[in-house]
Amino acid sequence: MRRTSCTLCEAMCGLVVEVDERGTVGRIRGDDADPLSRGHLCPKAFALPEIQDDPDRLRRPLVRGDDGELREATWDEAVRRAAELLAGVQREHGDDALAVYLGNPNVHSLGALTHHPTLVRLLRTRNRYSATSVDQLPHHVVAHALYGHQFLLPVPDIDRTDLLVLVGHNPMASNGSLWTVPDFPGRRRELASRGGRLVVIDPRRTETARVADEHHFVRPGADAAVLLALVREVLASGRARPAAYVDGAEAVRAAVEPFTPEVAERAAGLPADAVRALARDLLDAPSAAVHARMGASTQAHGVVCQWATQLLNVLTGNLDRPGGTMLTTPAVDLVGRGVLGPGGFSRRRSRVRGLPGFGGELPASALAEEMETPGEGQVRALLTIAGNPVSSTPGGQRLDAAMAGLDAVVCIDMYLNETTRHADVVLPPTGPLERDHYDLVFHLLAVRDTARFSRALLPKDPGGRHDWEIARDLGLAHRRARGTGVRQRLSRASLALETRLRTSPTRQLDLLLRTGGGRLSLRRLRSAGPGGLDLGPLRPRLPERLRTVDRRIDLATPLVLEALPGVLAGVLADRPEGELLLVGRRHQRDNNSWLHNAAVLTRGRPRHALLAHPDDLAARGIADGGRVRVRSAAGALEVEVAASEDLMPGVVSLPHGYGHARDGVRLRTATTLPGASVNDVTDPDVVDPLSGNAVLNGVPVTLEPLG
Repeated sequence: MRRTSCTLCEAMCGLVVEVDERGTVGRIRGDDADPLSRGHLCPKAFALPEIQDDPDRLRRPLVRGDDGELREATWDEAVRRAAELLAGVQREHGDDALAVYLGNPNVHSLGALTHHPTLVRLLRTRNRYSATSVDQLPHHVVAHALYGHQFLLPVPDIDRTDLLVLVGHNPMASNGSLWTVPDFPGRRRELASRGGRLVVIDPRRTETARVADEHHFVRPGADAAVLLALVREVLASGRARPAAYVDGAEAVRAAVEPFTPEVAERAAGLPADAVRALARDLLDAPSAAVHARMGASTQAHGVVCQWATQLLNVLTGNLDRPGGTMLTTPAVDLVGRGVLGPGGFSRRRSRVRGLPGFGGELPASALAEEMETPGEGQVRALLTIAGNPVSSTPGGQRLDAAMAGLDAVVCIDMYLNETTRHADVVLPPTGPLERDHYDLVFHLLAVRDTARFSRALLPKDPGGRHDWEIARDLGLAHRRARGTGVRQRLSRASLALETRLRTSPTRQLDLLLRTGGGRLSLRRLRSAGPGGLDLGPLRPRLPERLRTVDRRIDLATPLVLEALPGVLAGVLADRPEGELLLVGRRHQRDNNSWLHNAAVLTRGRPRHALLAHPDDLAARGIADGGRVRVRSAAGALEVEVAASEDLMPGVVSLPHGYGHARDGVRLRTATTLPGASVNDVTDPDVVDPLSGNAVLNGVPVTLEPLG
C-alpha cells in the first residue's frame, strides 16, 4: 500500500493506493490518517489509473511536418523546433507577438508551479493570459484592494461555524473552489449536528442547495443587489462590529443606501423579508461565514459581488475569528515570502479593447481579438500550458478560427483537444501518478493547516519528461534561439531565471520549507507519519498578515464605490419579455474541460443536457428530451434539453467544458461524453467591467425546438 495525493481538484485528498510489483494500480481508497481530507475521496480519484493507461494520452512529442500532419518526434527535435518557432516570431514581430495561456492544471502540479512562471518570464512577452480571468479574477482584485495581496483570500472556518452562507457555490460537487474543503458532505453533517445552519443562494437547486437548511433562488447576474442589500441592512441595524483596524464603514453606508431589500427583490427575485431575515441571522449567529464563488464571480458584477461578500464578513465581526472567515498559516507561505506577487492593476491594457491588466496578465476574453486585429503588437504565436482555451474561454468558435491563422502554436499538454489540434509542436508531460507532489497553492486556501509531501506513485515512463523538465529545456532552447544580442542585454536577469529552471522542484520546495519559519524540511516532511503533518486549526492572523501599507483595511474601495450607480441601473434595467438566462453547472464526475473520455467517470445517465424549467419549455412548445438550438448574441449550439424544477423559472443551465469535434476532426475516443461547448454561446465582448473577467453566467439566450 502506498500513500499519495489526488491532484485533480482543489481538495488535496489523501489516498491509499495498492500498487503491485509490476506497477499496476489496484484498489484506491481515502486516507483516514489524512488530517485534512479525513478519508474522503470523490469519483475523480478513480480516474487516476485510467489517465495513466489512457490510449488517448500522448507520451511522445508531436511535430507537424511539411504535409501538415502531426507525427512523433524525439524530445531534442521537438524542443528545438518549438523554441525556433516561438523565437522566430518574436524576432520578426517583437516580444509581445507571442501570447502565453496557462490553464488550471498548472496549480495542481509542483513542477508546473515552480517552473512554468519562470519559463513565462524568460519568454519576455507581456501577452500573458490564464484561466484566472475566466473564473476567479474578481476574488483577487478584491483581496488586493482590501488586504493588500491578491492571494490573501479568507476561507470559511466550516469546522467551527454556526452559520454558513454560500452564494453561487456548489462544494458538494466541486469539493470547494478557492476554498479547499475536502469531505464537504461530512463537514456539512457535523455543522448540523452542532445546531448550525447552511443557507444557499443560487438560481439552481444544486447538490449543495439540496442539503441546505434554506435555499433561495436568485436571478443570474443580480446577486450584487442581494449582497449589497445585506450590507446595507447590517449597517442600518446599528450592530455592525468591524475590527479596530477597519476603516471606511461610513462611506460604504452612504454608497449602499439605494440598495434596499425591495430593490433586491425587484432585481433578483429574492423576497425583501428574506433579505432582512438573513441580515439578522448573520448578526445574531455566534459565528458566521459568507462565501461567494463561481456564480457570483463569473457575471457582469463579479468584483462588486466579491467586495460585498467580504464586507459582510468584516462588518458582522466574523473576519479573522474561529467560525468566521480566516486566513491560513501554511508551511510554505508564498504570500509572506513574496513568492506570489501581490497583484494589482497594471498601466498596460489590452491592445484592441483596452481591457485592464491585473497581476501581470490580460483578460482571456481578449485573446481572440488580439490574434485577429492587424497592427503593431498583434499576437502571431501562442504557447498554451495545460490549458484548452478553445473549449474553456468565451467565444470558443471565434478563438478556434483565430488560432488557425497563427504563425506558430506550441502546446505543453497530455492530449490532442480542441486547442492542441492547432499545434505545430505538442510537448506532453508525465501523468499525475508519475511525479512528486506538494500543494503549494491550495494550502493557502485550506480549512485546516496541514503539510503533506507525496512521492511519485509510479516511475516515470521511459523516454517521458516531467513538466518542469519540459519548461527547463524549452526555456534554455528559446534563449539560445533568440540570439546573442538578446543574451547579452538580458544576461543578469535571465541568468537568475535559468538557475531557477535548472533547480528541481523538490530542491526548491526544500528551500521554501527551511526558510518558512516552521522549522520544516523536505526530509522531515518525507518522514512524517501517515497523512503528513497536522499543523492545527486556523487561527487569527490579522492585522499582522495584512499587506496593505498601513496594516489596515479600508472598506471604501474607490473602484467599487464609483461603480455602484451603474450597478443599480443595470440590475433594475427592464428585461425583454420571455428572456432566458444561461448559467453553468458542475458535476462531481467532471473536471472542467477534460476527463470526459474517462470510462470510469462517464458511466451512468448522460449529464450534458441543457436543463430548463418545465414551464419555460411548455411556453416554447419544446418537449422534454428533445433537441434545441441555443442561441445568444455570440453564437449558437445544438443540444438535448431536460425539464427540471431545480431551475428558477427563466433560467437554463448547461455544463462547462464539454468538447466536440470541429471540422470533422475526431479528438477523443468513443467513450467521450456527448455535448456542446457552452463557450460557443458566451460572448468574449461581455466582461465584468471592473476586472475584465469573463461573463459566463446570466447570458441571455433563446431556445428553438429542432425536429
